[in-house]
Amino acid sequence: MADRFRLTLAQINPTVGDLEGNAALALDAWKQGCDAGADLVALPEMFITGYNAQDLVMKPSFHLAAIERIEQLAKDCADGPALAIGGPWVEGTELFNAYHICSGGRVVSRVLKHHLPNYAVFDEVRIFDSGALGGPYAVGNTRIGSPVCEDAWYEDVAETLAETGAEFLLVPNGSPYHRGKYETRLNKMIARVVETGLPLIYLNMVGGQDDQVFDGGSFVLNPHGRIAVQLPVFESCVAHVDLERTDDGWQAVKGDFAQHPDTREQDYHAMVLSLRDYLRKSGFRKVLLGLSGGVDSAIVAAIAVDAIGADNVRCVMLPSEYTSEHSLEDAKQVAENLGCHYDFVPISEGRDAITGTLAPLFEGYAEDLTEENIQSRLRGLLLMAMSNKFGEMLLTTGNKSEVAVGYATIYGDMAGGYNPIKDLYKTDVFETCRWRNANHRDWMMGKPGEVLPQRVIDKPPSAELRADQKDSDSLPDYPVLDAILRILVDEDGSIGDCVAAGYDREDARKVQGLLYVSEYKRFQSAPGTRLSPRAFWLDRRYPIVNRWRDG
Repeated sequence: MADRFRLTLAQINPTVGDLEGNAALALDAWKQGCDAGADLVALPEMFITGYNAQDLVMKPSFHLAAIERIEQLAKDCADGPALAIGGPWVEGTELFNAYHICSGGRVVSRVLKHHLPNYAVFDEVRIFDSGALGGPYAVGNTRIGSPVCEDAWYEDVAETLAETGAEFLLVPNGSPYHRGKYETRLNKMIARVVETGLPLIYLNMVGGQDDQVFDGGSFVLNPHGRIAVQLPVFESCVAHVDLERTDDGWQAVKGDFAQHPDTREQDYHAMVLSLRDYLRKSGFRKVLLGLSGGVDSAIVAAIAVDAIGADNVRCVMLPSEYTSEHSLEDAKQVAENLGCHYDFVPISEGRDAITGTLAPLFEGYAEDLTEENIQSRLRGLLLMAMSNKFGEMLLTTGNKSEVAVGYATIYGDMAGGYNPIKDLYKTDVFETCRWRNANHRDWMMGKPGEVLPQRVIDKPPSAELRADQKDSDSLPDYPVLDAILRILVDEDGSIGDCVAAGYDREDARKVQGLLYVSEYKRFQSAPGTRLSPRAFWLDRRYPIVNRWRDG
């Protein structure tokens, strides 16, 4: 019997729907494993299709093409190590999330996912059928068990594999990031190791897909839960892991151990990677955004520069008579600090034309929010015109606090293709700006140093749509607003919970009302990076029309 087993882990970045491109990535990883003398090269869950492919995978022409591509990949990898790759599988009328084991030019085994997640961003119960509990597969004379992602969160699959002869567990995953997710995964996997007494290899994919970001962070556990290998987060890599047979069974040899950064840095890296991949995978190379002189557009500009480089970012100041002199100065300073192209496009002439056109209809009505929103919608119109003309994706810049309570103009500053700070509360925006000024990493394409002026961070937030306007005129102060929103949104709490936490009942009622009546805006808003388990989109699905209020 072999006393050593080399496993090549491909923590890499697929693209949903790109069967040929994903197969090429898999083949490249297999070649690296071949050169390294691997016995098995492993790729993550549903790698051939990309993940999360949602309803696309139910399309017969698509899943049949994916299966065919795996079978061709098996032929391409005939001479060398075995290949394990995630993809769909069909038996009769049933569609499965499967893990395909390829050796000698064909698919020799398939593991069918048993537990289908049906919460948060996952809808697998409506997409896939549940596979039966099965046993391990053989690579040479080594028997391997592969609980597919969610299967490793339950005792039964791993225990069945151990009882039927598995010598170690290889868990392929498509597990998206949110704060604290790594610790949750690690605790679940330690439980499986303790229960079975087997080493466990947790392999996760990396990269952005719409709002979701897959953070990698793959790891290897020895019996009793000791970490032998830990791969970096948010980075593609191919790593070789050795296991040795001992008198007590297989043990993983200690290897690379990448330290994981704190939550603030992981959030920032997630926003950079998700924007970079959203652009790359949708075919855009450049972006533009309205730069107001405020903190939200400043941090979005920094994220964009770190994602794709300053030469690919256009910042546009669109002032009105209400735009303060310091906002003009601050916006230009941000663009100069970041090294972006900067355009100055006043809106007064266009606004006068629009208000003049509407004057006969609005005669006898006092000016109100309508006129304020004309400014925002005119800016959206001009920015979208530039986006069309220059082929640059327009980024929106609304933070989670504003998205929650609708403090944004639909078809105005909400216009655009992506919003990297959509799941970042306003109070976190301030802290993220301070963090970026104090930190620089190799994966950032922007400059180090204080790229975001302190005055931008310190000044009271304002939409500047009327004279002397402040956000606090319409909303509770952001520390209070964000605390109430964390209770109502992140914790799914009530008005009573807000009051029990020390917040004013009327403030909580106001915020709840704004939260519910703004659902129609969020329904039409751009996607954005998911950072929490209660991001706006798939994590929180509320009716647009809703008369429920509590408290």
